[in-house]
Amino acid sequence: MTSNDLKRMQRMGFVLMPNFALMSFASATEPLRAANLIAGLTLYDVAVLSPDGRAVRSSSGLSVDCGDLAADGSGCHTVFVCAGGSPTDWADHAGLYATLRKLARQGVRIGGISSGAFVLAAAGLMDNRSFTIHWEHAAALREAFPHLNPRQARYVIDGDRITCGGGVAPLDMMHALISERMGSHFARRVSDWYLYTDIAEPMAPQRASAAERFGTYHPALLAVLEKMEASIEQPLDRASLAKLAGISPRHLDRLFSQHMKSGFLETYRGIRLQYAQRLLEQSPLSIAEIAFATGFSSASHFSNAFKAMTGKPPSAFRLRFPQN
Repeated sequence: MTSNDLKRMQRMGFVLMPNFALMSFASATEPLRAANLIAGLTLYDVAVLSPDGRAVRSSSGLSVDCGDLAADGSGCHTVFVCAGGSPTDWADHAGLYATLRKLARQGVRIGGISSGAFVLAAAGLMDNRSFTIHWEHAAALREAFPHLNPRQARYVIDGDRITCGGGVAPLDMMHALISERMGSHFARRVSDWYLYTDIAEPMAPQRASAAERFGTYHPALLAVLEKMEASIEQPLDRASLAKLAGISPRHLDRLFSQHMKSGFLETYRGIRLQYAQRLLEQSPLSIAEIAFATGFSSASHFSNAFKAMTGKPPSAFRLRFPQN
């Protein structure tokens, strides 16, 4: 890369969707500001945009003035969709999808932050691509787009598609992008500017380990719990999971009683119902569809189990989707 290339400004667009998270937005944009300060010239110009050019309110209630993506997007080197909230905040934006597809055809690099990958998937821009999304929205994305399988990663760079789980992970992503352009030494100076010394690898987990989430370090039990999380729609029986862990079903029951303070079936049902709650809150699927997606034989069976766990019927979590 020549000195002229380094001095050439890159315009980075950030399309804000309703209820976007300020943490994710700041983690993505602040490293660009620091890069400019450290370099002593404008390496990056941040353009804050929205689908219609109107101001957008964050999840914390702060309103941010925006330019119009359709008018200003083509001048960007990269455009990130920064979303949070739930699918009701960013689904069914046909005009936005068309604009993003047009920008992609023009050679603009397209990215998604937090749940922004859902918007890119709805626009048809993630087919045959490797990508990630915030873990809270992964279930809704898989149900909406069964042919897509997001990776459990902090960020993924796949050519001209860039996705990030959100939160503080954009700090890691921007470190990688700045390093790609300006070199690792310069990128380290940017990260040090924010006292961010523990830069994570792309495939680092978004969540705490299973051992930390479940509060146990028993290897056989952890293998079963992780398999339970991966087998929601078609739950496996006790014998199959015991065989997976290399122990007897009776010993498996003892491990659940000793380490989890609950039985095998109770624990498995709880994992499935927690997944169901995310779908209730994050997807427009009907209660019957969610029941089958979480391995229940009927909507009534699911509703009874859900109310027993939460004290409320599934419909109480469907306020964003009253039609269901």
